[in-house]
Parts: sequence; C-alpha cells; structure tokens
Amino acid sequence: MTENWKETSMRSGKSARSFWRMFGPAAVAMLSVACLAAASPPVPVAVIDFDYTDTSGEPRDQTAEHAARLAAFVKTLRSDLAATGRFQPVEIACAAPPCTAGNTPAPALIDAAKAAGARLLVYGGIEKMSTLIQWGKLQIVDLRADRLLDDKMLSFRGDSDDAWRRAEVFVVEEIKGLDLSK
Repeated sequence: MTENWKETSMRSGKSARSFWRMFGPAAVAMLSVACLAAASPPVPVAVIDFDYTDTSGEPRDQTAEHAARLAAFVKTLRSDLAATGRFQPVEIACAAPPCTAGNTPAPALIDAAKAAGARLLVYGGIEKMSTLIQWGKLQIVDLRADRLLDDKMLSFRGDSDDAWRRAEVFVVEEIKGLDLSK
C-alpha cells in the first residue's frame, strides 16, 4: 500500500526541517528588526502650549474654564505620547512666555526646540466658534529633516472635558501614525 506523502514527510521530520530552512532566516530577520525597533530610543518631541480663542459670543465668561481645559489638553497630550514609549516629551524655554505659536516667532520656537534636543515640534491652536463647535489647527515639524510632517484642521463638538479629551486622543493617534523613517 502506498503511503500518503504528508504522513511520510511528517514522520521523517522533513516537513519541519524544510519549513525552518525556508522560513527560519526570514523569521530571525523579522525578529531582529522588531527587537531593534523596540530598542530604538524614544523620539524627543516638544509639545508647546496651544493658543486658544473664543469667538462664540457666549455671554458667560469661560476664560478660566478654557484655560484649565487647554492646560489639561497639552499636559495629557505630553503624557500620552510618553506612555507610548515611542516619544519623549521635552520642555522648551521661551524668552517671553507663554510659549505658543501665536506669542513666539517661529524661528525662536524652532531654536528653542532644537536647543532642548527635540526632533519634533508640535504646536497649534483651538478656536471655539459656537456653543457646540470648536476647531483646531495642528502642525508637526520634523526639525531634523526641516520639513512639515503634518498640517491638520480638526473639529470637535462640545465644550466639555470629554470633548477635549476626545480631541486630545485624536491628536495622539495622528502623531503616533507619523512616518518618521525619512
């Protein structure tokens, strides 16, 4: 009786040896690349304070609430980026705080970020247009490559802690998705 070729190969161990001869080097290479990527130091990123403007015309003064939410937004953005293990937030020093794109000339921001050792500079602003709608501008510069990596407009509904948190999570995902290999 003729034996099935699979049974013969499995009993003799040829299948396993053939498999490892064919795919072993590729598996080792992939693991090596994964280990190197995991061992890569985190990318230093300067996340500066965002600007905020309220043009909603609402009668109640919400300046303190907005300042607190904006500060929490930037603080959480920095800590969430650090938590990924891929990024290391660095603090920059500006001659005249607040250190925002609206308050500090671009060359001074870039110089301060480079002096702090940052590879990326993240900045932007948020505007409250109405009771329900806020929009923001996010820009990310690769200081090493001297190029704009991301230039996004984003909008979010509401003016609550949850609305701001959702916007911050979106920004973190945008930054995590950047191709920094170039």
